Amino acid sequence: MNLSPNLKQTLRDNRSFLLFLLSFALLRTAVADWNPIPSASMRPTLLEGDVVLVNRLAYDLKLPLTDVVLLPLGEPRRGDVVTLSSPAGGTRLIKRIVGLPGDRIAMQGDVLILNGQPLGYSDSRSHGEAVAPGWVVDAVRATEELDGRPHAVQFLPALRARRNFAEITVPSGQYFVLGDNRDNSEDSRFIGTVPRQKLIGRAHRVVVSADWLGEDGWRMAPRFGRWVSEIL
Repeated sequence: MNLSPNLKQTLRDNRSFLLFLLSFALLRTAVADWNPIPSASMRPTLLEGDVVLVNRLAYDLKLPLTDVVLLPLGEPRRGDVVTLSSPAGGTRLIKRIVGLPGDRIAMQGDVLILNGQPLGYSDSRSHGEAVAPGWVVDAVRATEELDGRPHAVQFLPALRARRNFAEITVPSGQYFVLGDNRDNSEDSRFIGTVPRQKLIGRAHRVVVSADWLGEDGWRMAPRFGRWVSEIL
């Protein structure tokens, strides 16, 4: 392919900027990324309008723009909040790992059962949760004790959800993930377990946050209290 003299000159004049753009793209695809939260599936841990920082090197070094693992770097842990490519269609999701390879996972009445032991729940409290403009339902929030890593979860009794499933064993090399908003999340109950190569990275911090929903429709109000906050 022959380039015109003008285009060649433009590329020469802007090569530093183009190199910066290329380096930035490689950084986002291989090292670190940020992920806006578009849905309520991780409430109350993450809210719509949060932007989270994702460490793409938490588990594996991958060939940029692919799921090809070049070098394993770390092991996913129960309680990690991760971004992933859904094995059922490739949509990018953000969920919490609750089951490791070989774990036995079940659920009864929204209570998670790990290797035959029901998890503990404390600090239960009720509040109104807006699931759509003008539609507020009763919600229950509690602290779930998962492998020594307590975190907030939410239940929506008024919604039809998959609150019970029989015990399964997580296959080798795969992970069972759930949303913290247990009755409003497309997770391993529906998409199946997640192969390790589909894990993109670990989300560890909210960088910025803004309320862009609101009961009255569209609005944009910064939530400064959530800026640069750790994800538990």
